[in-house]
Amino acid sequence: MAKAKKQDNVQEWMYEVITAPHITEKATLGSEHGQVTFKVPLWATKPKIKQAVETLFDVKVKGVNTSILKGKTKRFKGSIGRRSDQKKAVVTLEEGQTIDVGTGV
Repeated sequence: MAKAKKQDNVQEWMYEVITAPHITEKATLGSEHGQVTFKVPLWATKPKIKQAVETLFDVKVKGVNTSILKGKTKRFKGSIGRRSDQKKAVVTLEEGQTIDVGTGV
């Protein structure tokens, strides 16, 4: 019973690591080369992202590249605000593996 409880905790953090697919024109062009782009939290590391994608989508991951998008300073009605920083992960899949980002997990 304790083993099943531990597996539930692992699944929970995996869903927290993969926040959403990052769908842009550039990310769509990467799908031709076996790449899928996800939004991830700032604390997510490459090994955690790889483990989460392999477990949740049942695919083999070749590599993970991450980048942090710094938030912009914006003005709204004279007051200054700041958008939050974001992190995205470009996951390269093994040959023949695919993920359909249009469907839910």
